[in-house]
Amino acid sequence: MTLDAVLARIDADLPQAIARLQDLLRIPSISTDPAYAKDCARAADWLAADLGALGFDASARPTPGHPMVVAHGGTGARHLLFYGHYDVQPVDPLELWDRDPFDPVVQDTPKGPVIRGRGTSDDKGQLMTFVEACRAWKAVHGSLPGRLTIFLEGEEESGSPSLIPFMEENRAELTADLAMICDTGLYEDRVPAISSMLRGLCKAEFTIKAAKRDLHSGAYGGLARNPLHVMASLLAGLHDATGAVTVPGFYDDVAELSDALRSQWQALAFDHAAYLGEVGLSVPAGEQDRTPLEMIWSRPTAEVNGMWGGYNGAGFKTVLPSEAHAKVSFRLVSRQDPAKVLTAFRAWAEAQIPADCQILWHDEIGGSPASIMDLSNPAFELARAALAEEWGVPAAFTGEGGSIPIAGYFKTILGMDAMLIGFAKDDDQIHSPNEKYDVSSFHKGIRSWARVLARLA
Repeated sequence: MTLDAVLARIDADLPQAIARLQDLLRIPSISTDPAYAKDCARAADWLAADLGALGFDASARPTPGHPMVVAHGGTGARHLLFYGHYDVQPVDPLELWDRDPFDPVVQDTPKGPVIRGRGTSDDKGQLMTFVEACRAWKAVHGSLPGRLTIFLEGEEESGSPSLIPFMEENRAELTADLAMICDTGLYEDRVPAISSMLRGLCKAEFTIKAAKRDLHSGAYGGLARNPLHVMASLLAGLHDATGAVTVPGFYDDVAELSDALRSQWQALAFDHAAYLGEVGLSVPAGEQDRTPLEMIWSRPTAEVNGMWGGYNGAGFKTVLPSEAHAKVSFRLVSRQDPAKVLTAFRAWAEAQIPADCQILWHDEIGGSPASIMDLSNPAFELARAALAEEWGVPAAFTGEGGSIPIAGYFKTILGMDAMLIGFAKDDDQIHSPNEKYDVSSFHKGIRSWARVLARLA
Protein backbone atom coordinates (compact mmCIF):
# COMPACT_ATOMS: atom_id res chain seq x y z
CA MET A 1 0.00 0.00 0.00
CA THR A 2 1.17 3.54 -0.69
CA LEU A 3 0.49 4.61 2.91
CA ASP A 4 2.61 1.74 4.21
CA ALA A 5 5.55 3.05 2.19
CA VAL A 6 5.08 6.52 3.69
CA LEU A 7 4.93 5.12 7.23
CA ALA A 8 8.07 3.06 6.61
CA ARG A 9 9.84 6.18 5.36
CA ILE A 10 8.80 8.05 8.52
CA ASP A 11 10.21 5.26 10.70
CA ALA A 12 13.50 5.13 8.83
CA ASP A 13 13.90 8.92 8.80
CA LEU A 14 13.13 9.52 12.50
CA PRO A 15 16.73 10.34 13.55
CA GLN A 16 17.01 12.90 10.75
CA ALA A 17 13.59 14.34 11.66
CA ILE A 18 14.69 14.80 15.26
CA ALA A 19 17.89 16.48 14.06
CA ARG A 20 15.88 18.91 11.92
CA LEU A 21 13.63 19.70 14.88
CA GLN A 22 16.71 20.35 17.03
CA ASP A 23 17.98 22.82 14.43
CA LEU A 24 14.72 24.77 14.71
CA LEU A 25 14.71 24.52 18.50
CA ARG A 26 18.16 26.14 18.68
CA ILE A 27 16.68 29.39 17.40
CA PRO A 28 15.50 31.39 20.47
CA SER A 29 12.30 32.74 18.91
CA ILE A 30 10.86 34.39 22.03
CA SER A 31 8.13 36.66 20.71
CA THR A 32 7.43 38.61 23.91
CA ASP A 33 10.94 40.10 24.16
CA PRO A 34 11.97 42.65 21.49
CA ALA A 35 15.57 41.57 22.00
CA TYR A 36 14.73 38.34 20.16
CA ALA A 37 13.03 39.92 17.14
CA LYS A 38 15.86 38.91 14.81
CA ASP A 39 15.65 35.34 16.10
CA CYS A 40 11.92 35.23 15.40
CA ALA A 41 12.64 36.38 11.85
CA ARG A 42 15.38 33.75 11.60
CA ALA A 43 12.95 31.00 12.68
CA ALA A 44 10.43 32.17 10.09
CA ASP A 45 13.08 32.14 7.37
CA TRP A 46 14.23 28.66 8.46
CA LEU A 47 10.70 27.29 8.14
CA ALA A 48 10.07 29.00 4.81
CA ALA A 49 13.29 27.53 3.42
CA ASP A 50 12.48 24.06 4.74
CA LEU A 51 8.98 24.15 3.25
CA GLY A 52 10.37 25.47 -0.01
CA ALA A 53 12.69 22.48 -0.21
CA LEU A 54 9.60 20.24 -0.01
CA GLY A 55 8.02 21.86 -3.03
CA PHE A 56 5.86 24.45 -1.31
CA ASP A 57 5.68 28.02 -2.57
CA ALA A 58 6.71 29.38 0.82
CA SER A 59 7.64 32.78 2.19
CA ALA A 60 8.00 34.67 5.45
CA ARG A 61 5.55 37.57 5.27
CA PRO A 62 6.31 40.78 7.18
CA THR A 63 3.81 42.14 9.72
CA PRO A 64 4.03 45.04 12.20
CA GLY A 65 5.28 42.37 14.61
CA HIS A 66 6.90 39.05 13.79
CA PRO A 67 6.62 37.40 10.36
CA MET A 68 3.91 34.98 9.28
CA VAL A 69 5.02 31.97 7.26
CA VAL A 70 2.64 31.03 4.44
CA ALA A 71 3.20 28.09 2.11
CA HIS A 72 1.07 26.60 -0.66
CA GLY A 73 1.58 23.31 -2.43
CA GLY A 74 0.01 20.24 -3.98
CA THR A 75 -3.22 19.70 -5.83
CA GLY A 76 -6.56 18.16 -5.02
CA ALA A 77 -10.28 18.75 -4.71
CA ARG A 78 -10.15 19.44 -0.98
CA HIS A 79 -8.08 22.38 0.25
CA LEU A 80 -6.63 21.84 3.74
CA LEU A 81 -4.88 24.49 5.86
CA PHE A 82 -2.48 23.62 8.68
CA TYR A 83 -1.75 26.13 11.47
CA GLY A 84 1.03 26.16 14.06
CA HIS A 85 3.22 28.74 15.78
CA TYR A 86 6.99 28.97 15.81
CA ASP A 87 7.40 31.46 18.66
CA VAL A 88 8.11 30.25 22.19
CA GLN A 89 7.70 31.37 25.78
CA PRO A 90 10.51 33.11 27.71
CA VAL A 91 12.77 30.75 29.63
CA ASP A 92 12.90 32.54 32.99
CA PRO A 93 13.76 31.51 35.64
CA LEU A 94 16.82 30.23 33.84
CA GLU A 95 18.39 28.73 37.00
CA LEU A 96 15.60 26.14 37.16
CA TRP A 97 16.62 24.61 33.84
CA ASP A 98 18.86 21.56 33.94
CA ARG A 99 20.57 22.66 30.73
CA ASP A 100 20.58 25.45 28.15
CA PRO A 101 16.93 25.78 26.99
CA PHE A 102 18.10 26.37 23.42
CA ASP A 103 20.56 23.49 23.31
CA PRO A 104 18.03 20.68 22.73
CA VAL A 105 18.95 17.12 23.48
CA VAL A 106 17.36 13.67 23.48
CA GLN A 107 17.31 12.31 27.02
CA ASP A 108 16.38 8.90 28.39
CA THR A 109 13.75 8.95 31.16
CA PRO A 110 11.91 6.19 33.05
CA LYS A 111 8.95 6.74 30.69
CA GLY A 112 11.05 6.68 27.52
CA PRO A 113 13.20 9.09 25.52
CA VAL A 114 12.21 12.75 25.36
CA ILE A 115 13.40 15.78 23.42
CA ARG A 116 14.28 18.46 25.99
CA GLY A 117 14.30 22.19 25.26
CA ARG A 118 12.14 25.29 24.96
CA GLY A 119 9.50 24.90 22.27
CA THR A 120 9.72 21.12 21.99
CA SER A 121 6.03 20.65 22.86
CA ASP A 122 4.71 24.19 22.44
CA ASP A 123 4.72 24.34 19.49
CA LYS A 124 7.76 23.59 17.33
CA GLY A 125 7.75 19.84 17.92
CA GLN A 126 4.03 19.70 17.21
CA LEU A 127 4.12 21.75 14.00
CA MET A 128 7.06 19.73 12.71
CA THR A 129 5.01 16.51 12.98
CA PHE A 130 2.91 17.83 10.10
CA VAL A 131 5.90 19.06 8.11
CA GLU A 132 7.67 15.72 8.49
CA ALA A 133 4.55 13.83 7.35
CA CYS A 134 4.57 15.96 4.20
CA ARG A 135 8.30 15.31 3.76
CA ALA A 136 7.85 11.55 3.91
CA TRP A 137 4.93 11.68 1.49
CA LYS A 138 6.94 13.76 -0.96
CA ALA A 139 9.90 11.37 -0.70
CA VAL A 140 7.73 8.33 -1.50
CA HIS A 141 5.31 9.77 -4.06
CA GLY A 142 7.20 12.72 -5.50
CA SER A 143 4.28 15.01 -4.68
CA LEU A 144 2.53 16.48 -1.66
CA PRO A 145 -0.53 14.73 -0.19
CA GLY A 146 -3.22 16.99 -1.65
CA ARG A 147 -3.79 20.73 -1.88
CA LEU A 148 -2.22 22.18 1.25
CA THR A 149 -1.64 25.58 2.81
CA ILE A 150 0.66 25.88 5.82
CA PHE A 151 0.20 28.96 8.00
CA LEU A 152 2.70 29.49 10.83
CA GLU A 153 2.45 32.37 13.27
CA GLY A 154 5.20 34.10 15.24
CA GLU A 155 3.18 35.91 17.92
CA GLU A 156 0.96 33.28 19.53
CA GLU A 157 2.79 33.52 22.85
CA SER A 158 2.49 37.32 22.89
CA GLY A 159 -1.21 37.81 22.21
CA SER A 160 -1.19 37.56 18.38
CA PRO A 161 -1.51 41.32 17.71
CA SER A 162 -0.83 40.91 13.98
CA LEU A 163 -2.96 37.81 13.44
CA ILE A 164 -6.45 39.21 12.85
CA PRO A 165 -5.31 41.99 10.47
CA PHE A 166 -3.19 39.49 8.54
CA MET A 167 -6.06 37.03 8.22
CA GLU A 168 -8.44 39.76 7.09
CA GLU A 169 -5.97 41.15 4.55
CA ASN A 170 -5.24 37.67 3.15
CA ARG A 171 -8.72 36.18 3.52
CA ALA A 172 -8.97 34.75 0.00
CA GLU A 173 -5.51 33.18 0.12
CA LEU A 174 -5.99 31.55 3.53
CA THR A 175 -9.57 30.33 3.20
CA ALA A 176 -9.72 26.55 2.81
CA ASP A 177 -12.22 23.73 3.28
CA LEU A 178 -10.87 22.86 6.71
CA ALA A 179 -8.19 24.10 9.11
CA MET A 180 -6.02 21.75 11.11
CA ILE A 181 -4.27 22.85 14.30
CA CYS A 182 -1.57 20.94 16.18
CA ASP A 183 -1.36 22.74 19.54
CA THR A 184 -3.29 20.39 21.83
CA GLY A 185 -2.62 17.03 23.45
CA LEU A 186 -3.56 13.44 24.06
CA TYR A 187 -6.33 12.61 26.52
CA GLU A 188 -4.73 11.21 29.68
CA ASP A 189 -1.45 10.86 27.73
CA ARG A 190 -2.69 7.81 25.81
CA VAL A 191 -5.89 8.49 23.86
CA PRO A 192 -5.71 10.48 20.59
CA ALA A 193 -8.16 13.33 20.69
CA ILE A 194 -9.84 15.76 18.33
CA SER A 195 -11.06 18.83 20.15
CA SER A 196 -14.62 19.47 19.01
CA MET A 197 -15.50 22.42 21.22
CA LEU A 198 -13.57 25.25 22.84
CA ARG A 199 -15.01 27.51 25.49
CA GLY A 200 -15.11 31.25 24.89
CA LEU A 201 -14.29 33.93 27.43
CA CYS A 202 -15.38 37.36 28.63
CA LYS A 203 -14.28 39.38 31.64
CA ALA A 204 -15.49 42.22 33.84
CA GLU A 205 -13.75 44.37 36.46
CA PHE A 206 -15.75 46.65 38.73
CA THR A 207 -15.66 48.72 41.90
CA ILE A 208 -18.31 49.20 44.56
CA LYS A 209 -18.08 52.63 46.24
CA ALA A 210 -19.77 53.75 49.46
CA ALA A 211 -18.48 56.56 51.70
CA LYS A 212 -16.35 59.31 50.24
CA ARG A 213 -13.37 58.20 52.37
CA ASP A 214 -12.27 55.33 54.60
CA LEU A 215 -14.08 55.41 57.94
CA HIS A 216 -13.06 54.64 61.54
CA SER A 217 -14.84 51.38 62.43
CA GLY A 218 -15.41 52.53 66.00
CA ALA A 219 -17.20 55.67 64.91
CA TYR A 220 -19.06 54.29 61.87
CA GLY A 221 -19.07 50.50 62.16
CA GLY A 222 -22.59 49.06 62.11
CA LEU A 223 -24.05 52.36 60.91
CA ALA A 224 -22.27 53.03 57.63
CA ARG A 225 -22.43 50.73 54.62
CA ASN A 226 -19.28 48.62 54.17
CA PRO A 227 -18.59 47.99 50.45
CA LEU A 228 -16.65 44.82 51.28
CA HIS A 229 -19.83 43.37 52.81
CA VAL A 230 -21.76 44.40 49.71
CA MET A 231 -19.16 42.88 47.39
CA ALA A 232 -19.00 39.63 49.37
CA SER A 233 -22.78 39.31 49.31
CA LEU A 234 -22.97 40.06 45.59
CA LEU A 235 -20.30 37.53 44.62
CA ALA A 236 -21.68 34.88 46.97
CA GLY A 237 -25.02 35.24 45.20
CA LEU A 238 -23.50 34.57 41.79
CA HIS A 239 -24.24 30.84 42.27
CA ASP A 240 -27.14 29.05 43.92
CA ALA A 241 -26.90 26.09 46.30
CA THR A 242 -26.64 23.63 43.38
CA GLY A 243 -23.72 25.47 41.75
CA ALA A 244 -25.77 27.02 38.94
CA VAL A 245 -25.12 30.63 37.88
CA THR A 246 -27.97 32.92 38.99
CA VAL A 247 -27.62 35.66 36.36
CA PRO A 248 -30.99 35.74 34.52
CA GLY A 249 -30.78 34.32 31.00
CA PHE A 250 -27.26 32.97 31.50
CA TYR A 251 -28.16 29.51 30.19
CA ASP A 252 -30.56 30.62 27.43
CA ASP A 253 -28.09 29.97 24.61
CA VAL A 254 -26.50 26.82 26.05
CA ALA A 255 -27.25 23.66 24.06
CA GLU A 256 -27.23 20.16 25.50
CA LEU A 257 -24.69 17.56 24.44
CA SER A 258 -25.74 15.05 21.82
CA ASP A 259 -26.33 11.52 23.08
CA ALA A 260 -23.45 10.27 20.93
CA LEU A 261 -20.96 12.76 22.35
CA ARG A 262 -22.14 12.19 25.92
CA SER A 263 -21.63 8.44 25.46
CA GLN A 264 -18.13 9.01 24.10
CA TRP A 265 -17.21 11.11 27.10
CA GLN A 266 -18.63 8.58 29.54
CA ALA A 267 -16.49 5.90 27.89
CA LEU A 268 -13.37 7.93 28.72
CA ALA A 269 -13.96 7.07 32.39
CA PHE A 270 -12.57 10.39 33.62
CA ASP A 271 -11.13 10.02 37.14
CA HIS A 272 -12.20 13.30 38.72
CA ALA A 273 -10.90 12.23 42.14
CA ALA A 274 -7.37 11.86 40.77
CA TYR A 275 -7.71 15.07 38.75
CA LEU A 276 -8.72 17.06 41.82
CA GLY A 277 -6.35 15.14 44.06
CA GLU A 278 -3.34 16.42 42.11
CA VAL A 279 -4.14 19.93 43.37
CA GLY A 280 -5.13 18.93 46.90
CA LEU A 281 -8.91 18.85 46.39
CA SER A 282 -11.47 16.05 46.42
CA VAL A 283 -15.08 17.23 45.99
CA PRO A 284 -16.40 18.52 42.63
CA ALA A 285 -17.98 21.96 42.86
CA GLY A 286 -20.07 23.52 40.10
CA GLU A 287 -23.40 22.28 38.75
CA GLN A 288 -24.30 19.23 40.79
CA ASP A 289 -26.42 17.64 38.05
CA ARG A 290 -23.51 17.53 35.59
CA THR A 291 -20.60 15.12 35.21
CA PRO A 292 -17.10 16.47 35.89
CA LEU A 293 -16.13 16.27 32.20
CA GLU A 294 -19.24 18.20 31.22
CA MET A 295 -18.35 20.90 33.73
CA ILE A 296 -14.83 21.22 32.31
CA TRP A 297 -15.61 20.97 28.61
CA SER A 298 -19.21 21.88 27.79
CA ARG A 299 -20.72 23.97 30.58
CA PRO A 300 -20.35 27.72 31.11
CA THR A 301 -18.81 29.13 34.27
CA ALA A 302 -18.72 32.32 36.31
CA GLU A 303 -15.54 32.66 38.35
CA VAL A 304 -14.27 35.28 40.77
CA ASN A 305 -10.63 35.83 39.82
CA GLY A 306 -9.87 38.56 42.32
CA MET A 307 -11.47 40.55 45.16
CA TRP A 308 -9.77 43.19 47.26
CA GLY A 309 -10.24 46.32 49.34
CA GLY A 310 -9.43 47.86 52.71
CA TYR A 311 -6.17 47.53 54.54
CA ASN A 312 -3.96 44.57 53.60
CA GLY A 313 -0.63 45.55 55.14
CA ALA A 314 1.10 44.21 58.21
CA GLY A 315 -0.78 44.50 61.46
CA PHE A 316 -4.33 45.75 61.71
CA LYS A 317 -6.10 48.91 60.65
CA THR A 318 -9.69 49.17 61.89
CA VAL A 319 -11.31 50.96 58.98
CA LEU A 320 -14.37 50.62 56.82
CA PRO A 321 -12.94 51.00 53.31
CA SER A 322 -14.66 53.32 50.90
CA GLU A 323 -14.21 50.93 47.95
CA ALA A 324 -14.20 47.23 47.15
CA HIS A 325 -12.97 45.75 43.88
CA ALA A 326 -13.44 42.50 41.96
CA LYS A 327 -12.56 40.76 38.71
CA VAL A 328 -15.02 38.21 37.32
CA SER A 329 -14.67 36.05 34.22
CA PHE A 330 -17.09 33.85 32.32
CA ARG A 331 -16.18 30.79 30.28
CA LEU A 332 -18.70 30.57 27.47
CA VAL A 333 -20.08 27.61 25.54
CA SER A 334 -22.42 26.84 22.67
CA ARG A 335 -24.16 29.98 21.31
CA GLN A 336 -23.48 32.29 24.27
CA ASP A 337 -22.63 35.82 23.16
CA PRO A 338 -19.96 37.64 25.22
CA ALA A 339 -21.69 41.03 24.96
CA LYS A 340 -25.06 39.57 25.94
CA VAL A 341 -23.57 37.76 28.96
CA LEU A 342 -21.77 40.90 30.18
CA THR A 343 -24.89 43.02 29.74
CA ALA A 344 -26.94 40.53 31.76
CA PHE A 345 -24.27 40.38 34.47
CA ARG A 346 -24.14 44.16 34.75
CA ALA A 347 -27.91 44.41 35.10
CA TRP A 348 -27.97 41.62 37.70
CA ALA A 349 -25.10 43.15 39.71
CA GLU A 350 -26.54 46.67 39.67
CA ALA A 351 -29.83 45.31 41.00
CA GLN A 352 -27.96 43.98 44.07
CA ILE A 353 -26.47 47.36 45.03
CA PRO A 354 -28.11 48.89 48.12
CA ALA A 355 -28.65 52.55 48.94
CA ASP A 356 -25.55 54.68 49.57
CA CYS A 357 -23.50 52.51 47.20
CA GLN A 358 -22.70 52.70 43.51
CA ILE A 359 -21.01 50.32 41.11
CA LEU A 360 -18.38 51.56 38.67
CA TRP A 361 -17.50 49.42 35.68
CA HIS A 362 -14.03 49.31 34.19
CA ASP A 363 -13.52 48.44 30.55
CA GLU A 364 -14.14 44.76 29.89
CA ILE A 365 -11.03 43.00 28.67
CA GLY A 366 -11.43 40.72 25.69
CA GLY A 367 -14.47 38.72 24.77
CA SER A 368 -14.69 35.77 22.42
CA PRO A 369 -17.47 33.25 21.81
CA ALA A 370 -17.08 29.50 22.06
CA SER A 371 -15.98 27.50 19.02
CA ILE A 372 -18.16 24.52 18.16
CA MET A 373 -17.00 22.25 15.34
CA ASP A 374 -19.45 20.73 12.89
CA LEU A 375 -19.01 17.03 13.58
CA SER A 376 -21.42 16.18 10.77
CA ASN A 377 -18.54 17.04 8.42
CA PRO A 378 -17.29 13.58 7.31
CA ALA A 379 -13.68 14.76 7.66
CA PHE A 380 -13.93 14.51 11.45
CA GLU A 381 -14.91 10.84 11.48
CA LEU A 382 -12.27 10.08 8.84
CA ALA A 383 -9.60 11.72 10.99
CA ARG A 384 -10.85 9.92 14.09
CA ALA A 385 -10.55 6.57 12.31
CA ALA A 386 -7.05 7.44 11.12
CA LEU A 387 -5.91 8.29 14.64
CA ALA A 388 -7.40 5.08 16.05
CA GLU A 389 -5.43 3.07 13.50
CA GLU A 390 -2.16 4.62 14.62
CA TRP A 391 -2.68 4.62 18.37
CA GLY A 392 -4.53 1.32 18.73
CA VAL A 393 -7.34 2.78 20.84
CA PRO A 394 -10.54 4.61 19.81
CA ALA A 395 -9.92 8.30 19.28
CA ALA A 396 -12.23 10.70 21.10
CA PHE A 397 -13.98 13.94 20.29
CA THR A 398 -13.11 16.00 23.35
CA GLY A 399 -13.70 19.51 24.62
CA GLU A 400 -11.24 22.12 25.81
CA GLY A 401 -11.87 23.95 29.05
CA GLY A 402 -9.72 26.85 27.97
CA SER A 403 -9.84 29.03 24.89
CA ILE A 404 -7.76 28.75 21.71
CA PRO A 405 -8.51 31.99 19.87
CA ILE A 406 -7.15 30.92 16.47
CA ALA A 407 -9.86 28.25 16.15
CA GLY A 408 -12.51 30.90 16.62
CA TYR A 409 -10.81 33.25 14.14
CA PHE A 410 -10.84 30.56 11.47
CA LYS A 411 -14.60 30.36 11.95
CA THR A 412 -15.44 34.06 12.29
CA ILE A 413 -12.95 35.49 9.80
CA LEU A 414 -12.48 32.70 7.26
CA GLY A 415 -15.75 30.82 7.72
CA MET A 416 -14.25 27.37 8.18
CA ASP A 417 -14.12 24.79 10.93
CA ALA A 418 -10.88 23.81 12.63
CA MET A 419 -9.78 20.31 13.57
CA LEU A 420 -7.52 20.38 16.63
CA ILE A 421 -5.25 17.35 16.87
CA GLY A 422 -2.19 17.32 19.10
CA PHE A 423 0.18 14.87 20.73
CA ALA A 424 1.41 16.73 23.80
CA LYS A 425 1.27 15.14 27.26
CA ASP A 426 0.26 16.68 30.56
CA ASP A 427 3.80 16.46 31.92
CA ASP A 428 5.46 18.25 28.98
CA GLN A 429 6.02 21.31 31.21
CA ILE A 430 5.07 23.81 28.53
CA HIS A 431 5.73 27.42 29.62
CA SER A 432 7.90 25.99 32.44
CA PRO A 433 11.56 25.09 32.88
CA ASN A 434 12.74 21.80 31.37
CA GLU A 435 10.02 21.60 28.72
CA LYS A 436 10.04 18.32 26.81
CA TYR A 437 8.26 16.40 24.06
CA ASP A 438 8.23 12.62 24.09
CA VAL A 439 10.02 11.02 21.14
CA SER A 440 6.99 8.73 20.87
CA SER A 441 4.69 11.77 20.59
CA PHE A 442 6.87 13.18 17.83
CA HIS A 443 7.17 9.86 15.98
CA LYS A 444 3.55 8.79 16.27
CA GLY A 445 2.45 12.34 15.60
CA ILE A 446 4.17 12.28 12.22
CA ARG A 447 2.63 8.89 11.44
CA SER A 448 -0.77 10.16 12.58
CA TRP A 449 -0.71 13.11 10.21
CA ALA A 450 0.32 10.83 7.33
CA ARG A 451 -2.73 8.67 8.05
CA VAL A 452 -5.03 11.68 8.39
CA LEU A 453 -3.78 13.20 5.14
CA ALA A 454 -4.18 9.89 3.34
CA ARG A 455 -7.87 9.90 4.28
CA LEU A 456 -8.62 13.59 3.87
CA ALA A 457 -6.48 14.83 0.99
